[in-house]
Amino acid sequence: MSGFRHVVLFKWAEGTTTGQQEEVAAKLSELPGVIDEIREYSMGADAGVNPGAYDFGLVADFARREDYLVYRDHPAHRAVIEQYITPIVAERASIQYET
Repeated sequence: MSGFRHVVLFKWAEGTTTGQQEEVAAKLSELPGVIDEIREYSMGADAGVNPGAYDFGLVADFARREDYLVYRDHPAHRAVIEQYITPIVAERASIQYET
């Protein structure tokens, strides 16, 4: 596969409920149906195998860097971040790279 990959990890703020976490996953899961540039989209909560891990991760694959930029700036994606993620995130890490 050649393309462009975006990986993001979140640690939720203390007091974040399971319902809030599930809502983030549900809202993010809707994005491939809205943003055509997403080629592959995978996410999940930490399996709890290693201490100190982040709570939630997402991997998004795109054909080109430009497709990632469309996703990054898309109003539907921005709305999920602003309405559902930002209110409960304590830490965020991300990386983007050519595949």
